[in-house]
Amino acid sequence: MNKFKCLAISVFAVFCLAVAAPKSQAQVGVTVNIGPAPVCPYGYFDYKPYACAPYGYYAPEWFVNGVFVGAGPWFHGPRDFHGTVNNRYDPHHGYKGRVPARGEKPAPNRHPERATNFKGNETRDGRGHTVAPHR
Repeated sequence: MNKFKCLAISVFAVFCLAVAAPKSQAQVGVTVNIGPAPVCPYGYFDYKPYACAPYGYYAPEWFVNGVFVGAGPWFHGPRDFHGTVNNRYDPHHGYKGRVPARGEKPAPNRHPERATNFKGNETRDGRGHTVAPHR
């Protein structure tokens, strides 16, 4: 019986301390500063380090009035957006050709929003995910 009394008093003491403890107001905040989107003539890849994509990587639907709709953290297209890319122009898929530098101006004769001969092979959502193509 002594052990039971000791246990009961211990439990009661812990309960009293828990009830009497002042309530703290936890405040959690997360700030993410991603900075400005890369300035690239034909858009940028949707993964870090967000290098500029070459002409021919993005299909015309990725551009509105000649402006890239963004990718990755800067994507500003519709929530259900799915656009085609040609991943043969992606270094992750073996592309070793030239990519434009940040801030480079587009060639006067290259307008990705008007490309009629685009050959895409992958559908992406703008947030770095490959998705099944619309059927």
